[in-house]
Amino acid sequence: MSPAVAEETVLTPAAWWESAVIYQVYPRSFADGDGDGVGDLAGLTARLPYIAALGVDGIWMTPFQPSPQVDQGYDVSDYCGVDPLFGTMEQFDALLELAHSLGLRVLLDVVPNHCSSEHPLFQAALAAGPGSPEREMFHFVHGPGGDTPPNNWQSVFGGRAWSRSNPSSETDLDWYLHLFSAGQPDWNWRNPAVGDYFDGVLRFWFDKGVDGLRIDVAHALFKAEGLPDSPYEGGVVDGLRSNPQVSDQEEVHEVYRRWRTLAEQYEPHRLLVGEVNLEPARAARYTRRDEMQQAFAFAFVKLGWDPEAWAAVGNELEAARQLHGATPTWALENHDIVRSVTRFGGGELGTLRARAALVALLGLPGPAYLYQGQELGLPEADVPLAARVDPMWARGGVCRDGARIPLPWTEDPALSHGFSLTEANGEPWLPVPAGWGGHAVELQEQDPGSSLALVRAALDLRRKLWGDGVFTADDGGIWRVEDGGLLVCERSENFLVAVAMGTDPVKLPPGTVLLSAAPLAEDGWLQPNNAAWVLRG
Repeated sequence: MSPAVAEETVLTPAAWWESAVIYQVYPRSFADGDGDGVGDLAGLTARLPYIAALGVDGIWMTPFQPSPQVDQGYDVSDYCGVDPLFGTMEQFDALLELAHSLGLRVLLDVVPNHCSSEHPLFQAALAAGPGSPEREMFHFVHGPGGDTPPNNWQSVFGGRAWSRSNPSSETDLDWYLHLFSAGQPDWNWRNPAVGDYFDGVLRFWFDKGVDGLRIDVAHALFKAEGLPDSPYEGGVVDGLRSNPQVSDQEEVHEVYRRWRTLAEQYEPHRLLVGEVNLEPARAARYTRRDEMQQAFAFAFVKLGWDPEAWAAVGNELEAARQLHGATPTWALENHDIVRSVTRFGGGELGTLRARAALVALLGLPGPAYLYQGQELGLPEADVPLAARVDPMWARGGVCRDGARIPLPWTEDPALSHGFSLTEANGEPWLPVPAGWGGHAVELQEQDPGSSLALVRAALDLRRKLWGDGVFTADDGGIWRVEDGGLLVCERSENFLVAVAMGTDPVKLPPGTVLLSAAPLAEDGWLQPNNAAWVLRG
């Protein structure tokens, strides 16, 4: 059926995020306002009406602050500025004003685990030398000598997690810790001055009117006392989960209690969203009632096309919700993950499954996040070896560039398929694949059966169901797999999501089908790789 456009749902100011769908913007690849080949604030501002027309509630912007761009902005040299690559603070202010006028809330990234090696405080630490108070802001440790680092920790990006502070010095034998690249030294959160510094960062952006923050590597701020060797071969892999010395230390929760108190000094309250790459029971502890309001359900983000795995993870997340209170925060894509079309099989099969997964995602209880281009059904791009810029590729052999290709706005390849908004049309920072224009926004806006049309319809219907009280903030999720590979999530006694993950058509549970990712079979059964929302009673 074609869902009607619903009136705006009215929630208390502190609870807007309970029903929200947020659209993640990777500014480098969204829209290029000045024609230099890199997306920027001007381009994003010009395209904000497109985002608002999707029916989402806000945007999350990945870093645009000053940075040497070793890790595409996640190496921050000034937390309270705008990198000239992306524009000016005046342009950000204009973007924020327009977004709010369009009914879009704005979330920014904050990167509290590490900064850039060019950050003034790290440069001051290098200059001050061993044993200085300046070095206490970071993890500087005197090495045992020669080329032997203080412990066996390995970087997430590959290679050891330690670098010499001054390799040419005979007197400065300190090493500094970096869980990512050598250009990203880790802050020492056991020093109270670090917490005071970040209080100022949060206040700066909240005072500007930013609606919330997504917190990068939120579970890894504190390292184990004494920095002991890891018991695991390889030290740090897969989102830090294999090294308990650098992940999920109990002291980190006090940071988020402090930040929650700070966020609630503003009206409306500001939102804190955690990148917490832990199993559900541990991740849910970060969303206890006095900590962050949301944490991404990472156990869900990386799932393949497997109904038993979806049901198992769904029930784990529900158990965690019942224990700690916060509903899961759903996502299937982000700038670090292989796009779902490719992850679910690629080609026509992957496209069908990605559409079905997206319909399922938007029907689940709790908030959801979409990654730019997901609404277009973009696949992962194969970036030529010579064009890859991801530091994870250079050090660890894993490349995230394929999910970061500039968006195709037009079918015509001119101006990089509309990515550039000026005639300057500089070479895009990542190459656009052949045939990329076939996914273009302008084509999908003319096609009622497109992925873009499906997303808009689902978001319209989702908002109506919230407004009518069919969806509530108290909804949970009971997951099961029925015969034929039918995955079912019962959101409430009146509503369920069904996904056909087997090889044959399956009969839907009784009720009225409100939405499906693809047309139903003539007998009303759900074809393989399709999903539906069913209203019962």
